[in-house]
Amino acid sequence: MRCTPLLPAMLLSTTTLFFGSAQADDARIEHVATAHHELRLERLATGLEHPWAVTEMPDGRYLVSERPGRLQLVTPEGERTRVTGVPEVSTRGQGGLLDVSLHPRFGDGEHDWIYFTWSRAGDGGTATSLSRARLAGERLEDIEHLFTQDRFSAPGRHYGSRLAWLDDGTLLMSIGDRGVDAERAQDGGDHAGSLLRLTDDGGIPDDNPFVGDPDVDDAIFSLGNRNPQGLIVAEDGTPWSTEHGPRTGDELNRIVAGDNYGWPQVTRGRDYATNLPLGEDSAPGMRDPVHVFAGRFAPSGLSEVTGDAFPGWRGNLLAGGLASEKLVRLALEGDNVTAREVILDGEIGRIRDIHQARDGSLLLLNDASDASLYRLTRSD
Repeated sequence: MRCTPLLPAMLLSTTTLFFGSAQADDARIEHVATAHHELRLERLATGLEHPWAVTEMPDGRYLVSERPGRLQLVTPEGERTRVTGVPEVSTRGQGGLLDVSLHPRFGDGEHDWIYFTWSRAGDGGTATSLSRARLAGERLEDIEHLFTQDRFSAPGRHYGSRLAWLDDGTLLMSIGDRGVDAERAQDGGDHAGSLLRLTDDGGIPDDNPFVGDPDVDDAIFSLGNRNPQGLIVAEDGTPWSTEHGPRTGDELNRIVAGDNYGWPQVTRGRDYATNLPLGEDSAPGMRDPVHVFAGRFAPSGLSEVTGDAFPGWRGNLLAGGLASEKLVRLALEGDNVTAREVILDGEIGRIRDIHQARDGSLLLLNDASDASLYRLTRSD
């Protein structure tokens, strides 16, 4: 059973996978039956090395970042072209070239910027960094380094590094707690373990929630976040994030300006070595998660379903999982998850990113040394 009711009134249903024959040397077609729609899962491109993010260009090509430090332009037919001019990234551990996003007004000439996050090497280790550049043919030009977190540290993990645009044109950027000292996420003077809000040129908006607070850096939008690797702004303007717990305790959070999400004092996660609980389920002054994923979900990639391509899913969230290899649909009513359905369960392996294309289809990346770009559409 793949559809789990979270309220008594919800109905159980099943999801079934039917395998179709390969239609080309590098293509695979599969058919997935879900509670609302019959789906078609198609492999568009292969040969990607640990891809991290995908976005769609105005001309219909897909821009894919690869963690070793490459950008690829991929046609709808699956042809790949490497983009040159990418800065040298640190690929230690989980580091590398990470998220990629277009300016919301990309295409007007003035705002034709590609934004990308990456792990930058420096004294003391690495730091999550944000840059932007223009695409000239198949090369990045006019690169501007906009923001780097305030402390370089080892080891090479928990970079966070997702980007999402708010309706006012400002940019949210997640930064993980960097994986050693969890208390950094509660230190308002440290960018680790927080979401930042920046202007499109890397500045700090005057109305950020902690501007004027001497104990919290002006760039911080929320704190107490362990390692957010899913981040979107929904159609109604609400930011949502999925973040890794330690051993279980992975969360879906509604992001509210100025709120503290509790890590490490509040967590449903467990210690890696002892499997004992690490924190409290809830605490005054700290915002509880909207949903805690079952087991070791390991979230990465988050999207909201909008438009008419999947009418039964409109307004739902789709969350990808790494260790779980699951794509999960979450139906929401306000801050409550009312139903959960597993759409994919191991069919493409570790899911790194999910992105809704302009036509409403869903683009997915799996995480592997020889990974692929997939498209999910309705077949009914």
